Amino acid sequence: MIERLPIVGVTLRGLIGRRRTLLMLLLVALPVLIALLVRLADGRMEVDRILDAMLVRTVLPLVALVLGTAALGSELEDGTAVYLMIKPVSRWRIVGAKMLVAGGLTAALVVPSAVLTGVLAGGTGPALATTFGFALAAGIGGAAYACVFVGLSTFTSRALLLGLAYTLIWEGVLAGLLEGTRFLSIRQATLGIAKGLAGRAQDGVTLDLAISVAIVSMAVLAAFVLGSIRLTRFEIRGAD
Repeated sequence: MIERLPIVGVTLRGLIGRRRTLLMLLLVALPVLIALLVRLADGRMEVDRILDAMLVRTVLPLVALVLGTAALGSELEDGTAVYLMIKPVSRWRIVGAKMLVAGGLTAALVVPSAVLTGVLAGGTGPALATTFGFALAAGIGGAAYACVFVGLSTFTSRALLLGLAYTLIWEGVLAGLLEGTRFLSIRQATLGIAKGLAGRAQDGVTLDLAISVAIVSMAVLAAFVLGSIRLTRFEIRGAD
C-alpha cells in the first residue's frame, strides 16, 4: 500500500490538468443543464430515460475513456513511464494504482451529475430511488469503464480510438441488436445494476443485478491481469 501511494499522487496530479478538468466538468454538467432547462420550462421527463440517454450512454463512457486512457497511456506514449518502471515496484501495483485513480475520478464526477440530474428531473418523490440507483450504478460502471481503458492503454497507443469504437459500435449498435453481445457490454451491465437497485423495469435491459455485477467484476479483473502482464513485457522490451 505504501508503494502505491506515490504513484496515486503522481497520477492524480497528471489527470487533474486545467484543460482536462474543464472538459470533464463540462461533460458531466451537460445532463444537469438539460434537466434544469426542462424543469424551468415546466416540462416533464422520466428520470430513468434521461439518466440512461444522457449519462450512461453518452457522458459516462466519454469521461471514463479520457481519464482511463490518460492515466497510464500518456506516460507510455511519451516515455516517462520508464522512470516509474525502473523503481522496485511490482507492475501489478502500478496498474492497480492507475486504475484506482482513473476509476475513482470517474465515479467522483459522474455520481454527483447523476444525483443532480435525477433530482431536477423527478424531484424528491418516488423517483428518488431511481435517481440514487442510477447514481450508484453510474459510479460502478464508470469505474469499470476506466479500469478497462487503463488496461487497453497498455496494449496500444490508439486506446482512445479503440475505446471510442467500443462504446459507439459494440455497445451502441451491436449490443442493441444482438442480445448475446450484452454479456460483453459494460453499458448493459451498468443499466442492469441500475434496474436492480431502483427496483423497476427498464426498456431493453435484460440483465439482472447479479449477472451485471459479475460482468463488471470480470471486466475489471481481466483488465487488471492482462494490463499487469503486458506492462511486465513492456519493461523487458524497454531494457533490450
